[in-house]
Amino acid sequence: MPLLQELTWSDLGGARPTLVVPVGSVEQHGAHLPLHTDVRIAEAVARLVLAREPALVVAPAVAYGAAGEHEGFAGTVSIGHEALRLLLVELGRSACRWAGRLVLLNGHGGNVPTLVSAVRLLRHEGRDAAWIPCAAPGFDADAHAGRTETSLMLALEPDAVRAERAVAGNTAPLRDLLPAMRDGGVAAVSASGVLGDPAGASAQEGRALLAAIADAVVAAIRGWDPTENGRLRS
Repeated sequence: MPLLQELTWSDLGGARPTLVVPVGSVEQHGAHLPLHTDVRIAEAVARLVLAREPALVVAPAVAYGAAGEHEGFAGTVSIGHEALRLLLVELGRSACRWAGRLVLLNGHGGNVPTLVSAVRLLRHEGRDAAWIPCAAPGFDADAHAGRTETSLMLALEPDAVRAERAVAGNTAPLRDLLPAMRDGGVAAVSASGVLGDPAGASAQEGRALLAAIADAVVAAIRGWDPTENGRLRS
């Protein structure tokens, strides 16, 4: 089956497919990456997953997320934890009337606590829901707008990457930055909004990473083994 927006209700019939919903965020990604980076990556991974597993259905993305940590930078639009949780819960309740399973494919780290909360409730209510990040096991990704996301966007939308504006940001481990970020957001630890270093990013690396992420997501969906927090094991 193709994308949900291209189907009619009668195309679905009584199939009860697994529905994949990309979830992203509209937020700053330094001076060199577009604000829709997280949405674009989640959508691209979803389409690659669909190409590998055509019995799935991919829904339009939830573009806005919980991104309050980025609100120190212009362009960020966050709907916050409570609004996103309500949206995902109601989306899941409705979709699971006809979909056999629901997978929330996450492209923004700040959404994780919300995804856990929403999926736990859906599962408690008897709905077969789960979430999974756009990540490849064993790949050492940087935190935000560094080499990883820059490579992904060079593979997906090279014309949207302002390479001449790319600068290294705070490269300290994220766990070391979290205390200051809880009080002042990303702006408290990085004037550029970058957590990592875009140097060395390439479209070739981005394509390889996209393929690895898609393979991991497909394997997780096929295995369908949600953890206690609703994340699919991969």
